[in-house]
Amino acid sequence: MLVTQQPVLKRFWYPVIPVNHLQRGPKPFELLGQRIVLWLDQAGNPAAVEDRCCHRTAQLSKGCVVEGTIQCPYHGWQFDGSGACVKVPQLPADERIPGSYRVKAFQAQIRYDYVWVCLHDHPLQPIPDFPEAEDPGFRVIHHFYQRFPCSGLRMMENLLDNAHFSIVHTKTFGDTSNPIPPQMELEELEWGLRARTAIPATNPPLQQKNLGIFEEKTVRYTDATWFMPFVHRGRITYPNGLIAVLFMAATPINDRESQLVHFWIRSDREEDIPAAGIIEFNRMVVQEDEAILQTTDWDTPLSMDGEQHLAADKPGILMRRKLAALLKAYGETEQRRQA
Repeated sequence: MLVTQQPVLKRFWYPVIPVNHLQRGPKPFELLGQRIVLWLDQAGNPAAVEDRCCHRTAQLSKGCVVEGTIQCPYHGWQFDGSGACVKVPQLPADERIPGSYRVKAFQAQIRYDYVWVCLHDHPLQPIPDFPEAEDPGFRVIHHFYQRFPCSGLRMMENLLDNAHFSIVHTKTFGDTSNPIPPQMELEELEWGLRARTAIPATNPPLQQKNLGIFEEKTVRYTDATWFMPFVHRGRITYPNGLIAVLFMAATPINDRESQLVHFWIRSDREEDIPAAGIIEFNRMVVQEDEAILQTTDWDTPLSMDGEQHLAADKPGILMRRKLAALLKAYGETEQRRQA
């Protein structure tokens, strides 16, 4: 599936950039092949417009924020969050700015310390809900915000792939003595998939400290939800009562790359278990995945042709079928793979 060739994917919200990155000025981003510029207006609200001035096509992201507007670096034209040009220095103050002087604007919201953007006026679904993020009994630990050379669908499938743990995650939590993947209870949702499973895991010394569980092996109980198309929520309950909720999004930059947005929401406290050790361990987990995922084909097929499958691949198969149904329902077709 080539994401830039599927217009319906523009009708979803994606986490694009941490809000604090915009405190230093406007920033560019590429979302589904669309180049945009983001900034904060005078009220601290996010704005997102096409990164291309309607005058002489200069990149607006090379400009600056002036009184809550984005100012073009070429001739100084200023645009507000709706995309309307509100100032042209070359025009007399009493001359009306033509309504055609505008750039395309996109919806933007702040959730979970990120600016989310939808490239369509009518999103199909709201931003996924992570109630623990607003619960005072939990803390949010931001981990990764980085470009990932992999398709979003591959990343989402990987999160519900119980068959790779003992092979890929040999230095972190994979139990190499038990390669048989645990059984998974699956529930299809209208806009996603829910998976419940008990996963045997090993605990190296660093992870024992991170969990407060000083045992070499434990079972973690996972209740995960895939939100179509590229957001994952994994709520893990450990034997000692610790709850850790994984947020992971694969924001589609273009057909070949995704922006990895990854953080944890945990029921413990910093004074008991420092975030630094948690980040260190999970970086190792992500790096193990990255080493493999970056070698996979980025044009992931939605049909069952071209790849072989195991029973443990059922979550990924359901994801592909649901995405294929989405494209069909909205009049889209998957682009044929190039030879």
